[in-house]
Amino acid sequence: MKRPLAALLFSLAAAFTSTSSSAASSAAVLRGLDKLTGHAKDFVAPVGSPVRFGALQVLVRSCEKAPPEETPEVSIYVEIRDLKAVDENGKPSKEKRLLFSGWMFASDPARNALEHAVYDVWAIDCRA
Repeated sequence: MKRPLAALLFSLAAAFTSTSSSAASSAAVLRGLDKLTGHAKDFVAPVGSPVRFGALQVLVRSCEKAPPEETPEVSIYVEIRDLKAVDENGKPSKEKRLLFSGWMFASDPARNALEHAVYDVWAIDCRA
């Protein structure tokens, strides 16, 4: 009697977790703002492939979108590096300086934002 009940509970738990988890996507849509020119541009960054926005290198590690039956949310794990970083002597650095590494949320762009003198980058959407 205990085994059928345990199997039922296990199948219900598995069904619940599979429907409540977010769906991973193959690309992220981000919006970048160049503060010097005032121009904002949407760009697509494939997961795992670095793209360039101005003097920044943007590498999306994960893009997840909540299922339609849940509260709308887009979460993007991104690493942003400065391509024009300079060393302590003012010479161009061989290594790209990491400016941001973490989750960005479309519903609250100010929660985890890139703090840069020239550029702003925030999450918009995920694409399959």
